[in-house]
Amino acid sequence: MAIRRSLVVFFLLLSTAAEAQESRKVYVAIPAVTPAVSTFVIARDKGYYREEGLDVELVQMPSAVGTQALIAGNVKFSTLGGASVPALLRGAPLKFLFSTFHKPMFWLYSKPEIKTVADLKGKKIGVSSLGSGPDSIVRDILKKHGLDGGRDAVILPVGSGTARFFALQAGTVDAAMLSIPANFMAQDAGYRELVSLVDQDLVELQGSILAPATVLESEPALAEKFVRGSVKGFITFRDSRATAVQILSKFLRLKEDMVGRIYDRFRPGLTPDGTINEATQRKALEHIIERSGVKDPPPLSKIYDFSLTRKINDELKAKGWRPS
Repeated sequence: MAIRRSLVVFFLLLSTAAEAQESRKVYVAIPAVTPAVSTFVIARDKGYYREEGLDVELVQMPSAVGTQALIAGNVKFSTLGGASVPALLRGAPLKFLFSTFHKPMFWLYSKPEIKTVADLKGKKIGVSSLGSGPDSIVRDILKKHGLDGGRDAVILPVGSGTARFFALQAGTVDAAMLSIPANFMAQDAGYRELVSLVDQDLVELQGSILAPATVLESEPALAEKFVRGSVKGFITFRDSRATAVQILSKFLRLKEDMVGRIYDRFRPGLTPDGTINEATQRKALEHIIERSGVKDPPPLSKIYDFSLTRKINDELKAKGWRPS
């Protein structure tokens, strides 16, 4: 009996070792610990990447650094959104394959005595990093109110996640572009919401898959595996609130009731199936093209390619796949 048990353990160890050998380590850049990367956290924690033979590690790095790491081949994919567009407009050999969100999930909060965007003249505004999506958006907001970001108002990189709220709370900045859950923290602390970007007529991709041309050309199987695992994570996030809240509460280190609030605020900003149509693609580029001064932007086909995501959605639908 002891011999039989030993043999069972031995073969289980062999199986585990073989599985580990077959798994391929894949580094993926994420801009911050934020609900915007929900798709990829859920895909990792639910084992969807493992099913594809991938051992995915999500590596946090600032947006600009993540784009450079992707171009240099230090990471295989990134989950950046609008922050990557300027590099693509300048000809960086990268493409969007997938996007979780098409709405900018940011809120501009200020000290209570600041009542309008125009009142930010001469003030300091916190963003995650220069060149990031929030940086681009806040400059557009200021421009619409007759202000020049960087000249009429100082824009400071103060960190990702809740760091921007703490900078506002400490008085380091007078206003800040906040994401969830920092916007709830600011609201509960009595700070003023100047602008809700979710309610604006803007398109901002977040929780995207950006891949370099080298991977798409030389390792198409890897791209398909990563996208397939991610699409399963997206479907789980979209269709299973309870599962999403449970997984994200651990990732964000927040209580489930707060994550439930976050989920309900984020859910309306989801793309239908990880893809966006051509009209939305153009709209996602408009404000960035205008600010960057690019006179001859590349065609949409050089920036977006959602064909793989559409193919995988069709395959999963044909199989009747549902989150477990």
